[in-house]
Amino acid sequence: MSDSRVASRRRYLVCEPRHFAVRYAINPWMRPGRPVDIALARRQWRTLIDTYRDHGHTVDTVEPEPALPDMVFAANAAVVVEGRVFGSLFLAPERRPESVPYEAWFKAAGYEVHHPESVCEGEGDLVPAGRWILAGTGFRTTREAHREVQEFFGVPVIGLTLVDPYFYHLDTALFVLDEENIAYYPEAFSPGSREVLARLYPDAVLATREDAMAFGLNSVSDGRHVFVSPGATALAARLADRGYVPVPVDLSEFHKAGGGIKCCTQEIRS
Repeated sequence: MSDSRVASRRRYLVCEPRHFAVRYAINPWMRPGRPVDIALARRQWRTLIDTYRDHGHTVDTVEPEPALPDMVFAANAAVVVEGRVFGSLFLAPERRPESVPYEAWFKAAGYEVHHPESVCEGEGDLVPAGRWILAGTGFRTTREAHREVQEFFGVPVIGLTLVDPYFYHLDTALFVLDEENIAYYPEAFSPGSREVLARLYPDAVLATREDAMAFGLNSVSDGRHVFVSPGATALAARLADRGYVPVPVDLSEFHKAGGGIKCCTQEIRS
């Protein structure tokens, strides 16, 4: 069955975890003072990048800055659709300066960047999914930002309310498998949002809480290969049953800051 799934080549923007640390707490995963093994983090990150390239994907890098320990989470910096860049306005003051180096990278690469007027955290809460953009709110990105995104891209935006603080960004509770389907953890969402997802994606791959807590939904798919946390074993089995090819990549050191594979990966959709 996996032969029916077709991978498409992707372009990713990433940032080396040279200065990665947990210096403050802005989600339940973060415990300041908890030791972070920088050498291990860099090895894990390098494995992710090598794995992307081994699967035919292009990877660009932005230079990390010493004062920005969360800059490694490139997904939060913007959302890019058809070569148009909608930037970020972080909720936490500690992260707001991250927008500057990412914006500079995009501008140097020839892109124009739209500055959000409302709190908006890039692909953390904005997930392009074929005909529409799935948009999370409840902890970070605001509903006003959803409207701003829809007006900017001219693409329907479907708002989804997150209710569990452990899944504070949409990309910790849901990821896109291909143009037609997603995987998600239903209990991360409000009852109404669960109904919306069930209507839009009746054949979605559903994850358990154990999968979600292992950052199994902070995954990246190229339409065939799913780069997924090795701890999400039940989810990996379900994906394989549906014809996808799980590619386990361990980013456990980044879980200490509430991030994983997708958080470290900004997709540039030209």
